[in-house]
Amino acid sequence: MSEQPTSGNEPAGEAPLTPGAGWHRAGGEDLTKPRRKRRRGGGGWGSGNREAAMVPDAEFSSYYGRQIIKSPTWKNPEVPIYFFMGGAAGTSSVIAALAEFTGRPKLARNAEYAAGVGALASVVLLIDDLGRPERFLHMLRVFKPTSPLSVGSYILSPFSALASAAAAVRLLDLKPVYGLATRVLPFLPSISGAFPVLRKASAVGAAAFGGPMATYTAVLIANTAVPSWHAPYDELPFVFAGSAMAAGGGVTMALTPVDEAGPSRKVALTGVALELAAMHRVEHGHGIVSEPYSIGKAGKLLRAAKTATVSGAGVTALLGRTRAGSVVGGVLLATGSLLTRMGVFEAGMASAKDPKYTVIPQRARLEARQAEAAARAGTDDPHEAKSVVR
Repeated sequence: MSEQPTSGNEPAGEAPLTPGAGWHRAGGEDLTKPRRKRRRGGGGWGSGNREAAMVPDAEFSSYYGRQIIKSPTWKNPEVPIYFFMGGAAGTSSVIAALAEFTGRPKLARNAEYAAGVGALASVVLLIDDLGRPERFLHMLRVFKPTSPLSVGSYILSPFSALASAAAAVRLLDLKPVYGLATRVLPFLPSISGAFPVLRKASAVGAAAFGGPMATYTAVLIANTAVPSWHAPYDELPFVFAGSAMAAGGGVTMALTPVDEAGPSRKVALTGVALELAAMHRVEHGHGIVSEPYSIGKAGKLLRAAKTATVSGAGVTALLGRTRAGSVVGGVLLATGSLLTRMGVFEAGMASAKDPKYTVIPQRARLEARQAEAAARAGTDDPHEAKSVVR
């Protein structure tokens, strides 16, 4: 074989080029001629399958399995306890107003104390979650009817003021408290005759806000994008209302002699029935977004809540007319209410973190719209209606 002539002008360290040979791989393959890819499975237009999709169908998925929506930044357990305290206080205020006008002074006293303590605790917990006290005041600068948070601020403010006022006037019935108060406020003896009227007026005013106070937090969380809170938006207010009735009735029942605690027992048992019925719907009536209520930490909390609530209702129904039974039943009902709020909170947080609770319902809604559009268009193929569904 003869060697190709060289010109002698090639740069040092480079091999001479062979005319017409092109670039080669180490195995002798010509790089100027691209490889021809072999088709797999005999597909293509020549295989007879002329309707084969050239682009695969798009699928819903999250980016590397990360959550799609942002989890609420509410503190735990401060916010669930806030839900519980507000509910118990709201129901207690209603019981207090009823007791004031039905000749049950001990029940009225204990219910006013419970409502006042719950109202003040709610304000403290809310400020703690906000971080700074002035943020709560800033929330009152604007009233926005379409915002559950704004409306809730205007429910909490007058409720806490009226419930605290009723409890404060009731405290003046205690001689040590009255003596200390007269040292600070010397004019109190001159208006002591108006104390009963002021107390009853404050109790009635607090009761007017008691129902909204017990349920607005359910509307608040249902108004978010969290799947397991937003889907049962019809049932959550009933869950919170029933839970609040069980808590308020249980607390006032445990603090009050049995001969005056009849209204508390009735309110508590009615609340248990309402809570269990609504919670069953939440846990089983919304497909995959109901799943977080039965698994993980939320499932454990809600099972414990149901055990405490049912046990408390049983004790109240059978032994509620005894002092020991009323105390045990009231404590169990209040515990069940607190665990219910914590379980609902944990279920929502879990659904926000797992992208499947956002993606799968979206896919189901899209397919339902496509099927509806296909039915209107008179075709059985929902994919033919994709162009009109956005």
